[in-house]
Amino acid sequence: MVPAKERRAAIIALHQNVLTFKEIAAKNIAPERNVYRIIKNFKERVNEYLFMAQARGIQIRENVRNMGAQVLEQMVRTAYNINGTDYPYEFNFNETDVPTTPYLPDGFTYKPDQVCPKKLPSMKGRLKVNMSEIALSDVEKLLKQADPSLSLGGHWKPHDCLPRWKAGNEPFNRAMLFNVGFKEAMKDLNWDCLIFHDVDHILENDRNYYGCGEMPRHFAVKLNKYSYMLPYEEFFGGVSGMTVEQFQKINGFPNAFWGWGGEDDDLWNRVQFAGHKVSRPHGELGRYMSIPHHHRGEVQFLGRYKLLRRSKERQSLDGLNNLNYSPLVSRKNLYTNVSVTLSRDLAPIADY
Repeated sequence: MVPAKERRAAIIALHQNVLTFKEIAAKNIAPERNVYRIIKNFKERVNEYLFMAQARGIQIRENVRNMGAQVLEQMVRTAYNINGTDYPYEFNFNETDVPTTPYLPDGFTYKPDQVCPKKLPSMKGRLKVNMSEIALSDVEKLLKQADPSLSLGGHWKPHDCLPRWKAGNEPFNRAMLFNVGFKEAMKDLNWDCLIFHDVDHILENDRNYYGCGEMPRHFAVKLNKYSYMLPYEEFFGGVSGMTVEQFQKINGFPNAFWGWGGEDDDLWNRVQFAGHKVSRPHGELGRYMSIPHHHRGEVQFLGRYKLLRRSKERQSLDGLNNLNYSPLVSRKNLYTNVSVTLSRDLAPIADY
């Protein structure tokens, strides 16, 4: 029997020689499902490599441009140094820096009986992200000191103006857990919208407004692990939001994606099938840093491509309407914890 490693190498070699899937499968090197899986994984790795190579090339060109700008700055400063005083012009060659123009007009004010503005005086723009580990108890202490009105379960509302939105924000897990989070959140309040947020994503610009006015919206457009580039146009992962009405209309997330990958792409399909257009923040507003981690104990869901091909058929069958669960809810100082034990039996769907 030919070892699995050699069979895989032979299948990839035949694929590189422009043989189709059917032609390779006809050679009986391996079962058809294994041939399909090997070719798919190979294509994914090639596409990821090409994307990262392209991103790296852009980053290198950006670094070269910045180095040239620094050399030019030093030359000008040297030429205009008068009596030991530097040339007064302030150089700024980095397009991603916070603009020098004020974020709000001079004398801007708002009153407690007015709806909260989308732009706040406290918004400074680009933030310096601290990636060091901080104990949760320290975070609780700091936030409570900053605003004692923060209530149990992580609930907060502004006290110097009227809330513009009621937005729920659930931590990332599996697609079925997103649906559970949605259903549990709707038991608390009649929210206007919900924002589904990966727990390992940290925003770098506080002007990336988490409001409900441009939904559906993809907030995490530029992630550091993708060299601050959108991986592909249909990318809808990381941080995304929808109004309650929109989320109910598309029947929520799919429940059938067990394992890593594919559920955000399916959500994108559902949004498109419903006739919605996804908005994104402009420029550098959508920058995020990702806490490095591995999907421990999680395997890629190899069946995701089959499900994605039939997104439209599954949309009305799999989602909020076929989900059953028994939650255990506890209120913490900064968040509400919902614990559930999930299984395929909790979201039954007939085969098709």
